[in-house]
Amino acid sequence: MLAPETPYPLAGGGALRTASLLQHLTRAYQVDLIVFQQPGASDPAVHLPAGLVRRVSVIPLPKNGRSMAARALRNIVRVARGVPPLVDRFSGFGTAIGDAVARAPERYEVGIIEHFWCAPYWAQIAPLCARTVLDLHNIESTLHERCAAVEGNAAGLAHRVFRQASLELERDWLPRFTQVLATSECDAELAHAIAPAARVSVYPNAIPYTPLPAAGEEEVVVFSGNMEYRPNQTAVQYFRQQIWPALRERWPGLVWRLVGKNPEFVRQFTSGDSRIEVQGQVDDAVRELARAKVAVVPLLSGSGTRLKVLEAWAAGLPVVSTKVGAEGLPIRDGENILLSETPANFTEAVSRLLACSALRRQLGMAGRLLLEKEFTWEAAWRRLEF
Repeated sequence: MLAPETPYPLAGGGALRTASLLQHLTRAYQVDLIVFQQPGASDPAVHLPAGLVRRVSVIPLPKNGRSMAARALRNIVRVARGVPPLVDRFSGFGTAIGDAVARAPERYEVGIIEHFWCAPYWAQIAPLCARTVLDLHNIESTLHERCAAVEGNAAGLAHRVFRQASLELERDWLPRFTQVLATSECDAELAHAIAPAARVSVYPNAIPYTPLPAAGEEEVVVFSGNMEYRPNQTAVQYFRQQIWPALRERWPGLVWRLVGKNPEFVRQFTSGDSRIEVQGQVDDAVRELARAKVAVVPLLSGSGTRLKVLEAWAAGLPVVSTKVGAEGLPIRDGENILLSETPANFTEAVSRLLACSALRRQLGMAGRLLLEKEFTWEAAWRRLEF
């Protein structure tokens, strides 16, 4: 397995999806893991459960400037070259990956590449594998297309360039793999429309089964996610500017809490209000979410399915979401989620839940039952053929 981000600790949707596949593989195979290491991060190998894999090969990523100016300059260069950001970030390591694969004393039965960003490393992995699998966490061209629709002029232009570049890469690389995994039926249809020759099947996002935590019932609405992810940033901005002011006035004791790593990326939208709490990364997201009364998912862009919804359901928490935020999940508006497409409707939906404990319990338990049926790791593993 080749992973551009470490699967452990289980923090964030990408790590959870990669870890779920890794855990499944270790039930039937000896697994060698090739994983990238972010600059300044601890060794990914030390976070893996003991004995989980046979061998770990760590590839350090070079240091990148983290300032807004440095990021802007990199993306200007990427736009000029027509190379999507994460494809660019994880390119150029073919020799290291080839060396890591060649260390095995035998031919591999299966080679799995996590994220489309690393799809070009099929060239190094495929010659030593009986079959190859590409795990799509998102449809990258769709992600950039949707980001372009909600961003300003310069950012929107960049996303349109990256959308076209991603589309061309998807058409080229998806058909090369023995199997392509998508997070939902709608993503599978998108992938097949882009590359009709690709062999696409659905492996849903899922989380480990955990007992239902005790409800905290604090006067809190909560948003969770990796704040470095651009769709999460625009969601925070949208909620802060167009939904939170009305909720704040209507519910004088209400707090909006943000849970997830890299909170500095949304600080401009969270500072200056004593009733906005920034929790940052936590050890147990489900238990943290259970302290609140309502989970909000005001996403305007994105792709794949949202682990933040699954974690809220695991916490027994009712969810208010946009359609994009709940895309790909078997939702029923009013039964296991409330959908809202305008700021006024979103405010009203959250207020209904805050005002009615019975409705909160009804939606929260419906989500929890759906999670237990379809979106635990054990349930998701039944969809796999290897």
